[in-house]
Amino acid sequence: MARKDKPKKISAKKERYAKFRKEKPTMLTMASPELTEEQMKEKRQDEQRIGEFWRNYRRPPQRFVSERKARSKR
Repeated sequence: MARKDKPKKISAKKERYAKFRKEKPTMLTMASPELTEEQMKEKRQDEQRIGEFWRNYRRPPQRFVSERKARSKR
């Protein structure tokens, strides 16, 4: 037996919400502005400072679970 070619049924929900779907651009091109020598130097220094911060940053120790439980029961 051969299958009959029936048009595919579209759900009512898809039809209803189709208007909210927007076509998204496939490719975004971003060009950074040209920086002067002074701005380039500042940017490099900022990146170095951030890098050093994350290398030396120590997170505070976590509190015990019992303290968290006690706070939630208040």
